[in-house]
Amino acid sequence: MNMQTKMQDIVGLTKAAPFSRRGFMTASAASAAGFTLAAGPVRADAIKTDTAGLNAGDAKVAVAGGDMPVYYARPAGVANPPVILVAMEIFGLHEYIKDVTRRLGKLGAFAVAPDYYFRKGVDLTKITEIPKLLPIVNAKSDTELFADLDATVAWAKSQGGNTDRLGIMGFCRGGRTVWRYSTHGNLKAGVAFYGSLADPPSEAMPVPVLATAKEIKEPVLGLYGAEDQGIPVDQVKQMEASLKAAGKTAEFKIYPGAPHGFHADYRPSYRKEAAEDAWNQMIGWFKKYGVLS
Repeated sequence: MNMQTKMQDIVGLTKAAPFSRRGFMTASAASAAGFTLAAGPVRADAIKTDTAGLNAGDAKVAVAGGDMPVYYARPAGVANPPVILVAMEIFGLHEYIKDVTRRLGKLGAFAVAPDYYFRKGVDLTKITEIPKLLPIVNAKSDTELFADLDATVAWAKSQGGNTDRLGIMGFCRGGRTVWRYSTHGNLKAGVAFYGSLADPPSEAMPVPVLATAKEIKEPVLGLYGAEDQGIPVDQVKQMEASLKAAGKTAEFKIYPGAPHGFHADYRPSYRKEAAEDAWNQMIGWFKKYGVLS
């Protein structure tokens, strides 16, 4: 199996529309700012969220095989904040994921982004070519992923987070993680931004999301782009129908003209109107199902 061409998120990433390089950072500036370079040039006006009113930073979570790095952000001086897991793309724990974590902290959540690819001993944020990332990210098993997320939840609880109000959100491969962990974790709600639905089975990831509709345990919101070259709208509709047939609580919103990665404000794929609406849809979903106040 050629995992580079068949994994849906990779197809969506590598079949992006042409763009002008005006308005993008130099590679050295983007790297210095903490962004990945594997996804392509970084937009000069990528969103920057400060830490005012937050406790934010790096920590380590004990898991099988070592101490897993995490980045967290939580409202300062607030007891028992709800916990939201941030499931990253394939590019590692870089500035965009950290910024999203801070945005969630500003909403009142104890947001935690775990670096569950750490065992390879390679900093994914420093890898500049997608093909070099694939052997690392495609080898991550769902079983190990679930265990790492479970450990992250336990750590957040030990730090005063309210895991009775647990949510998860994620992008791209992290969107797939939202769907898969929603069959496993004790969650209130999940939000998947363009998460893969029909990746070919592999030893590490044996079950495609489309085959798991009956196993979903909590409400999930799916946010997808109509122009995603890796995840056809027909598949999104198929997932929606399967969840409905199984009596699950789920909603989907498909954004006309939006490609894969439309929320990624650091990439050429960013679509401001769709990204802002999707973020507000996520907030509403988490409020509706008791994650956020």
